Formats: sequence, C-alpha cells, structure tokens
Amino acid sequence: MSKQTPPSAVSAKNDAILFKLADIKPEEYRQQTRKATWIIIAMFVALAMLISSLLVMFFGEAGGDNFRLNVAGVAAGVVITAALVRLVFSKQPWMAANVYGWQLKRSLMSITNVMHNVTDGVAARNPAAMKLLRFYHLGLIQMHQLDGNTSEISQIVYEADAHKQSMQELGIDSDQQALDPVWIKAVKAK
Repeated sequence: MSKQTPPSAVSAKNDAILFKLADIKPEEYRQQTRKATWIIIAMFVALAMLISSLLVMFFGEAGGDNFRLNVAGVAAGVVITAALVRLVFSKQPWMAANVYGWQLKRSLMSITNVMHNVTDGVAARNPAAMKLLRFYHLGLIQMHQLDGNTSEISQIVYEADAHKQSMQELGIDSDQQALDPVWIKAVKAK
C-alpha cells in the first residue's frame, strides 16, 4: 500500500457508491496497521499514566488507597484515546490502512445484515442481489487476504467462482469492486 489514503469510502458528493475496494498489498497493510496500533497503544498508556498520576497527586492520599483514582485515570485514558482515534487519528495518513479495514468490514457487515434477502434474491436471479453477493465475495476474500487468513479464502473461492459463472451466464458484469447502497435497498424491498 502506498503512503496515500486508499480510495475506500467515496465522498458525500457521490452518493451512488458507499465503498470501493482498493488494490492493497497485504504485507504492507499489516505493517501499517501494526504501526498504527502501537502508536495508539503508546498514546493510551501515556494518557492513562499521566491522568492517573495527576489524579493521585491532586486528590490522593499519601500512602493511602488510591485505587479508585487510578481506575478513573485509566477510564479517562480510554475515553480520550477513543475520541482521539475517532476525531483526529482516523484522518491521518498513518491510519489509512486501519480506516480502510474498518470500512471494508462495515461494508461487509451491511451485506451480512441482509444476507437472507440476498440469498433469496440470488435464487430469483435478481441482478441487484447477484451484484451484492459478488461484491460480498470479493470483499470477503480481500479481508481474509489482508488479515493473512488464507484458510478461510479457500472455502470462499469455490462459492465465489460458481456465483461469478452464474452472473456471466446471465450477462451481469462480475467485476463488482464497489458497493452501491441501491443494491441493499433493492434486496430489502423484495
């Protein structure tokens, strides 16, 4: 993965596409997510220790039981770290791989939530359901590749190839690299 932000979620100007798969090298993805994770862990530890120390210094008892103040400091560290990740860090280039992974998993979950409708639609040869299932297969394969979970990929590939063949027989484009929210609405409506 390059130093650029992967083209995942599309801006609000283009409501037609919710998420687009990006071409990412799994080794670089894992390297960048590990780096970002360590930065966040270091930030949390520093914040928790600093806040706990300040609470004990200002409100604690010398030689007394300051356990509650320490727990409060750790809890405050968790809240502040979560806020920093959500509001500040997620916009940083060094977090691009993590953000892409989260968006990929959220997109797959949005399909999983309507999978019973998708499977019914595929059985009825509904084009929206066929495209949705194809995107789901491609996204799931990519997620497992990025996570280094090769054993799961082999189980999906057979089903994905069979579905791709069905799409080609129906004349539906099988290169579904983007998730269109219209497809989800269409399968929900059926």
